[in-house]
Amino acid sequence: MMSTANLLVELFVEELPPKALKKLGDSFAQLIADALRAQGLAGEGAVTPFASPRRLGVHIAGVAAKAADKAVRIKLMPVAVGLTPEGQPSPALLKKLAASGLPADAPLERALDGKAEALFANTVQPGASLAQGLQQALNDMLKALPIPKVMSYQLADGWTNVHFVRPAHGLVALHGADRVPVSLLGLEAGTTTRGHRFEALDPLVTVPHADAYADTLRSRGAVIASFAERREAIRGQLQAAGAKLGLTPIDDEALLDEVTALVERPNVLTCAFEEEFLAVPQECLILTMKANQKYFPLLDAQGKLTRHFLVVSNIAPDDASAVVQGNERVVRPRLADAKFFYDQDRKKTLAERVPGLAKVVYHGSLGSQGERAERVRAIAHAIVNQLRTATVPFTVDAKDQFDVLDSKVQQAAQLAKADLLTDMVGEFPELQGIMGAYYARHEGLRDGVAIAIEDHYKPRFAGDALPRNHTGTVLALADKLETLVGLFGIGQLPTGDKDPFALRRHALGVIRILMEKNLPLSLPELVRAGLQAFPEGMLTHASAADDLLHFAYERLTGALREQGYSAQEVDAVIALRPSPWGDIPKRLAAVRAFAALPESASLAAANKRVGNILKKSDEAPVALNDALLQEPAEAQLAAALRAAAAQAQPLFEQGDYAASLQALAVLKAPVDAFFDAVMVNADDAALRANRLALLRGLHEAMNRVADLSRLAH
Repeated sequence: MMSTANLLVELFVEELPPKALKKLGDSFAQLIADALRAQGLAGEGAVTPFASPRRLGVHIAGVAAKAADKAVRIKLMPVAVGLTPEGQPSPALLKKLAASGLPADAPLERALDGKAEALFANTVQPGASLAQGLQQALNDMLKALPIPKVMSYQLADGWTNVHFVRPAHGLVALHGADRVPVSLLGLEAGTTTRGHRFEALDPLVTVPHADAYADTLRSRGAVIASFAERREAIRGQLQAAGAKLGLTPIDDEALLDEVTALVERPNVLTCAFEEEFLAVPQECLILTMKANQKYFPLLDAQGKLTRHFLVVSNIAPDDASAVVQGNERVVRPRLADAKFFYDQDRKKTLAERVPGLAKVVYHGSLGSQGERAERVRAIAHAIVNQLRTATVPFTVDAKDQFDVLDSKVQQAAQLAKADLLTDMVGEFPELQGIMGAYYARHEGLRDGVAIAIEDHYKPRFAGDALPRNHTGTVLALADKLETLVGLFGIGQLPTGDKDPFALRRHALGVIRILMEKNLPLSLPELVRAGLQAFPEGMLTHASAADDLLHFAYERLTGALREQGYSAQEVDAVIALRPSPWGDIPKRLAAVRAFAALPESASLAAANKRVGNILKKSDEAPVALNDALLQEPAEAQLAAALRAAAAQAQPLFEQGDYAASLQALAVLKAPVDAFFDAVMVNADDAALRANRLALLRGLHEAMNRVADLSRLAH
């Protein structure tokens, strides 16, 4: 039994990039652990990563001092090459044996290798020592670590250049209490590291044992080495500090990660700014505090910003007043800038800014933002008209319903991009739409228009809220369609993982709006409206419409599968290209219920067979003639089909898709009997045409909700 102990590896470096730290720390730990496991030096013991602003580390439980020896079978060469006609080793074989570390008289085995006989040698490969294995693991880790940007720097000898994310200054490698003699980036492994720059009790911290690393670094070095532990400590301090004031720190996991990567010994302090700044929209203040200062704003019970905010300091002095005052002093100019931008922006109306959009390039092949705004207006107008004439009624809560909606949409479309020219959005692009809504309300515009200006970017990301009103919904659809049609129209399709214009996100936004808002709109008609909004000759990609529809249905299929529907269920529904998309979840639920019926497999197989028969037939369709139903089985199927269809059709029209499909289950027996007893391709042309008409009616009745043949195995 090989002796095992826990292993600790730490690489001490200069300050690491905060946004990459968590990924670097996790990868550093996992890459080393995986490499040791692959060499038989580590089992499935716990792997604990460490990552602080100035260190990457890992603790691996149960690591062997030496890997077990391993029996290996080495294929040498074909017998015809390895042995002379007299059966003696050839020069080529002797050379191969030497290269494999085997003696010339090593026992060899002859065995078939494919069609020819080959020579094999059985030997024992010594297990790697921990020093060898860990050195290999460190070398491999260095090549695979996901470094965002590599730095080059010289070692102390003044000649050797090395490459890493930041200059490294120390390496610790301990197997239990024993140092492991490995090196990395020109550093020899030792047992000492450095603690906190200002608060460590000792400038150098000696780690006596692999298992004592975290505790020693905490007690002697004033550092919480674990990223996860430090993160939870910050979260707890933030909540406790907020609770003292009856307030709640803003919930931002990305900011929490970034702050965790900036401090080694977190100390949360409460600060405040002047009340007058609260006159500025809170989104501006929150964004500048989070993005520029890494502060946590505090909100009241209604979610409204207060003048208090929290700072995560990296030092814990007895008197923190100087730190608090310093942070309050630093944030003031930031807030003053935001207030200045807000005051200046309101001196000019959104409408006055619209002409300036003509000078802002949207895309070299698609013109300016001004031209784009006009196209969005045209598409939005077409969407309102499609809603006006939809076969499924669409209710608008307003007098002169669609005329009022169209008026609001046109106004919002004209002004939606105007805030791109404001100082506030110039400083904080994330606030586009949000500031437009504030400025619209300041000008006294209808609240529905202001909401639409803000919401036309929604959904901005997966899980984001949808537009809140009809005006915003129409405008969001129009904006996304203009982007998709325009970029597909000039051949700028996403490829692989490259999607510089976020077209997948735009397509998913269209999908969510159409489905979750249950809009009675057809995607092909929407794409057609999008194409018509562009001037002739601007769009040069001939298959843009087909490519875009295919792209959208691929995204829809993927989105539905992510919701837990099977590939067969999704394919069965999407194959019909159903409209409106709001019905799709009901259709999927109906298909799932139908698939659970005992008759479903037989009917799905029969449906597939019927579809294949109809595809092969090139005869012109005729109406079913009862007088030509000669066989009892075909007459029984016709009668059963009429009865089932009479029950299923009204249920389908009412939108009760599950009941409509289940009403067809009674057809199993007559369908089976028909195929057992009736020859569809009869010699008599009239009989053949009539039987095809019967099958055509069956196929139509069964495939109203979904293409049930897709359920056949």
